[in-house]
This record gives sequence, structure tokens and C-alpha cells, in this order.
Amino acid sequence: MSRRLGKGLDALISSLEVGDDDKVVEIPLAQIRPNPYQPRKTFDEESIRELAESIRQHGVIQPIIVRNAVKGYEIIAGERRFRASQLVGNATIPAVVRDFSDQQVMEIALIENLQREDLNAIELAQAYQSIMEKFQLTQEELSLRVGKSRSHIANFLRLLTLPAEVKEHVSRGTLSMGHARALAGLKDEKQLKELARQTIENEWSVRQLEEAIQQLGRKNAAAKKPQARAKKRDPYIEQIEETLRERFKTTVRIRHQKDRGRIELLYYGRQDLERLLEMLERLA
Repeated sequence: MSRRLGKGLDALISSLEVGDDDKVVEIPLAQIRPNPYQPRKTFDEESIRELAESIRQHGVIQPIIVRNAVKGYEIIAGERRFRASQLVGNATIPAVVRDFSDQQVMEIALIENLQREDLNAIELAQAYQSIMEKFQLTQEELSLRVGKSRSHIANFLRLLTLPAEVKEHVSRGTLSMGHARALAGLKDEKQLKELARQTIENEWSVRQLEEAIQQLGRKNAAAKKPQARAKKRDPYIEQIEETLRERFKTTVRIRHQKDRGRIELLYYGRQDLERLLEMLERLA
């Protein structure tokens, strides 16, 4: 992870380690249910089958971690081992029972998946939103808890504003996080969906999509102002715009007149503005 885990969270992750002094018990699989706060919605079936074959031959080497629930137990860590044991047909699984609050369970599940990079962009965005809503955390507070920047949190939350079919493509990987961020800046849903379709069909890179969005913006502006004449732009100014656009990951416009002008950085919402301000402060 790019930053240290939030205060107390590194200790939580360490508490998932099983030591010689821990009491390991065999718990019936029928008494265990998956973590209800697990942000990962899909599991790689092939990797589960491979793990099941290993368990068939060698057994479950590392006990899972569970907590007491109203009925039976809930998994804190080790859902893949649990699923693989079910596939093998085992009746029980070795486990260590520990006490964790709901917030700790959610945080552990999120951090574990972050460290393994198991979550797709939409699952991660939904996990961030779920924790913020359930425990009334601000983006800043959440960023401290999970060891990520506030702009990182904001960028993922913006993905949740995308149409359902576009989010599905992001979940499946047919659209990347970069594609999704570019599309999230569009307000016209019809145009957004059309550009998403073209991106997938033509296998556009993120830069190609951004260029298409900029062309669309110019087309929309021209349609609103048909009387305005297009002026030939200085190639040097266009090159600077492209460099800044790549650096700040947003639309950049340079208004140049003779020996003076201004540089405009477009933002899409308060969080995006804060992201740009953080970048500019680092350059100061």
C-alpha cells in the first residue's frame, strides 16, 4: 500500500495471524456463514478448485478466523478456504474464534482485499461508500482508516454515478478504471453510454477516449454557438495543453492572446476540485 495503514488498522490485520498460543477448534461448516461485509462479490472458481484439490491432499493448513454470530459463526478471514472445504465435502474446518465489532470486520475485509488487489473498481467504490454510510465517516476519515489519499477515495466514489450497464463493464474489466473516470465527467447519459460502447468496440485507450470526449465537447459547444468561427490554434499551445491534460488527468484549456492569457483546469465536483488542489500544492 502506498501509505501506512490507518491508526489501529495495522494492529487489526496483525490480529488475524494465528500463533502457537491460539486455541484452534474444528467447527462444522454448516454453522459458519460468509462475512456479510465482504466487499468481493465474485470469486475465481478455478482458483477455488485448485485450493480444494490442495485441501483434499493436505488438509486446511491455515485455520480460518471467525467471530460468534447470533446463530453459529461469521467468517472474518479465510472465505476461500471455507468455500474450497465445502467443495471437497469436508464436514468441519479448523478455526480460531475472535471478537470483532462490525466496523472492524468491514475494515479488515476491505484492507485484505486491497492488499491482494482482489476487488474490481466498482466493488471497491461500493465498499468505500458502505463503510462511510454505515459508520458516518467523511472521505478524510475513511482515507486515514484505510491508508489511502482523500482524492483516491473521491475518484472511486465518482464511479458510482455511472449508469448501471457501464458499471457492469467496469466490473467485468471490459472498461478500465481510467476509462470509467473519463466517462464519469460526462453529464449527458446518452452520450456517455455511446462513448462507452465505442470504447469497447474499438478497444480505445484511455487517451483515445479522452480525445473523443474533447471532440464531443467541441461539437456540443459549436452546436450552441453556430455563429462562432473556429480559429486556427497555435500547435505549441495545443502541445502544452496535452502535457497538462496528461499530468492532471482532466480537461485543460489555455486561453492565449498575444503575450498574455490564462490556464483553466476543469473539475467535476468538489472531490475532483480537492484532488487538483492537492496536486497543485505538491508542485508549489
